[in-house]
Amino acid sequence: MVRLKVNGEAVSVDAKPETPLLWIIREKLNLTGTKFGCGIAQCGACTVHLNGQPVRSCALPLSAAEGKDITTVEGLMKTPTGQALQAGWVKAQAPQCGYCQSGQLMTAAKVISVVKKNLSRTEILEAMSGNICRCGTYNQIASAVSHAQKTLQGGKA
Repeated sequence: MVRLKVNGEAVSVDAKPETPLLWIIREKLNLTGTKFGCGIAQCGACTVHLNGQPVRSCALPLSAAEGKDITTVEGLMKTPTGQALQAGWVKAQAPQCGYCQSGQLMTAAKVISVVKKNLSRTEILEAMSGNICRCGTYNQIASAVSHAQKTLQGGKA
């Protein structure tokens, strides 16, 4: 049994230590917001937070996550940051097919939690560059991140 803390709850899973965390999250814990995109940690669809840091869960073995705090997009959406991002996504009409959105949201949450100033569009696009959107809604995503950042800082979005 491997013990994890997922979205604030202690869980135990019976799986091989080399099993990618993505499959534990999706298949053992039934948290299907985290997506499988490429399987080689390049696209970002599988991004989750491990002890507060974005990681690609498709390439992270379960053994590397044992005893650590994991936040998925489902957990993020219960936070003020997640709610501000969700509102930003709706306002900017960012989702198209929606497949990359959970990874985009997880990366955006880290970006706006670290940076205390309003980022320019270029800075947002650069910070988010590790996540691929096949629909090409990068400008809408940048607008959504900007909106969320301003909302969280108490300013007009």
